[in-house]
Amino acid sequence: MQLSHAGSLIGVRFDDPNLVGTAGLVPVVALAARAGLGDLVGAHVKIDTAGGANPGLKVAGIVAGMAAGADSIDDLDLLRHGGMGRLFDGVRAPSTNGTFLRSFRFGHVRQLDAVAARFVSALAGHTPVLPDADAVCFVDIDDTVRATYGYQKEGTGYGYSKVKGLNALIGTVSTPTGAPVIVATRLRKGSTASARGAARLVADALVTAKGAGATGLVIMRADSAFYNHKVLAAAHRHGARFSVTARMDQAVRRAITAIGDQAWTPIRYPDAIYDEDEKRWISDAEVAETTYTAFTSRAAGEQVTARLIVRRVKRLNPKTTSTGQDPLFDTWRHHAVFTDSPMTMLQAETQHRGHAIIETVIADLKAGPLAHLPSGKFTANAAWLVLAAIAYNLLRAAGALASVFHAKATTATIRAQLINVPARIARSARRLTLHLPTDWPWEPAWQQLFDRAVRPA
Repeated sequence: MQLSHAGSLIGVRFDDPNLVGTAGLVPVVALAARAGLGDLVGAHVKIDTAGGANPGLKVAGIVAGMAAGADSIDDLDLLRHGGMGRLFDGVRAPSTNGTFLRSFRFGHVRQLDAVAARFVSALAGHTPVLPDADAVCFVDIDDTVRATYGYQKEGTGYGYSKVKGLNALIGTVSTPTGAPVIVATRLRKGSTASARGAARLVADALVTAKGAGATGLVIMRADSAFYNHKVLAAAHRHGARFSVTARMDQAVRRAITAIGDQAWTPIRYPDAIYDEDEKRWISDAEVAETTYTAFTSRAAGEQVTARLIVRRVKRLNPKTTSTGQDPLFDTWRHHAVFTDSPMTMLQAETQHRGHAIIETVIADLKAGPLAHLPSGKFTANAAWLVLAAIAYNLLRAAGALASVFHAKATTATIRAQLINVPARIARSARRLTLHLPTDWPWEPAWQQLFDRAVRPA
């Protein structure tokens, strides 16, 4: 590929007021309006300051900017180029949106959480964003540290990752046939332990998931950072099963040692999986299970008896990890899952490994609006996280309307193929027509999204 003309024969002018670079925002903003985003904000977010006026318009504008690729407050200015003022009303300047975000207090962030929860339910009612949710759903919990720089940002600290930043706790819901959507978020200080406040977030996530249609079997999945009685109790109180990675403490090691050699079932993975600790790809393992009572040091009512499913992989070089005390653990590396799943042993073990899907959500967020936490004020960043989750879910719903491929595509792919599409605006008889590029590779998906979002049957 090369230029068709010499550089001296190519001129550039930014002078067309009828062009837009994000024509895909037309169906996306229409979908947000159908799902009642502005009305929900108006009903639940009450900020009694000058900067908090018209919250419905400002939230919708920030979410639209995030959907188009904005990852900072200044980036929201992309909504004000070319003919965008002819397509959309109520677009605010970045400085106005920044003032709005800084007017949030903790209670206002919780009000925005209520909006996000109801918006997910509305999207699930208008789009197939959670297919087969009435059969089996998985609610996944994890946290991540968003690195920050400088010394003026409130709440920053060093946590488990040894990176200075802020900690985001995230809950998602997914089905075996659908991509995950975000059902709960919480921004915390950077030094916060992973499990702090997790039980409350699990409860919020399960309530929201049920509102979005998760009325069948729901399994809450988490890694060993959330292996505590409060998290499991929260799952039980809201009618969910649990599947949590067990910490390899002495009690779990004794339970594994008691498993007989004949109880292990060899398995071969259809696709090799990467073992982070062994630093290699593996395709063979053995699985066994036993009954186990966790948290025996606590009161009887807080102890939990369930299944301990163990996967073990033979170490590549046992001599390098030998302790000289336990040949079993010198020879094999063990991964234990504590669960009350009703599935068979191999099904439950496979489903638990599916917990890694939440990492794709975190990666999507960090490649989009969560590339930065743009304010020096903690509550403004907390509101930004909730708005990023709303934008993520909106793109997931738009992808579900567009095509089978886009229903599971990353939000970056949806943004590149369906949102950031250039168009020229023409007006005739009070009717606007968008002229998009010929031979756009994803024209059928874009047209289907437009028809379903803007002109629903």
